[in-house]
Amino acid sequence: MRVPLFPLSTTLFPEGLLPLRIFEPHYLQMVKKAVEEKTPFGVVTLQEGAETRVAGQQVAFSQIGVLAHIESFEAIKPNLYFLLCKGVERFTVLSKVQEGNGLWMAEVSVLPADAPKPIPMELQQAADKLGKVIVSFQKHHIKAREMPFMQPYRLDDCGWVANRWSEMLPLNASQKELLLSQNNPRLRLDLINDILDEIQISIQFPGG
Repeated sequence: MRVPLFPLSTTLFPEGLLPLRIFEPHYLQMVKKAVEEKTPFGVVTLQEGAETRVAGQQVAFSQIGVLAHIESFEAIKPNLYFLLCKGVERFTVLSKVQEGNGLWMAEVSVLPADAPKPIPMELQQAADKLGKVIVSFQKHHIKAREMPFMQPYRLDDCGWVANRWSEMLPLNASQKELLLSQNNPRLRLDLINDILDEIQISIQFPGG
């Protein structure tokens, strides 16, 4: 499968939401084609370099990423698009090339989706804490479109809970790549649970 890549400092996980502000010419073209043809693009995590193109700058990114489908699209100006994207399948990059306009294209191999896996008792605290985060957002009357993730809230599933924490926690690119690369959602949640035991959680509310 051949897809355009969007290297970002943010890591997208399956079923995660990603708002984007697009203004660079090569990404404007990429998005326009994705909207017209209803095709995804790949989001990969930057390891070196910046999100905006800089002449002569070295760029390195993770070899595992997530396909993004555009959920909503708004052309504010001919050179400014607002998007809301949803993560779907994980993939690994088999080969890549940067085109003359700066856009990365890659041959990718799509990875199997997480199998549903009930949360074991010893990891239940991770789901309980995430449930409290959701309740906190609701109590602050955060609109559904401003929530960091969409319904249904599958608080009984290892993969869903692990992915939502992976998006929210202040982790570095290497840590997020490690979590995204785990094919076993139970193991992914194990790693998240260890992190939750070590840090204090601070919730940031939109507009706050």
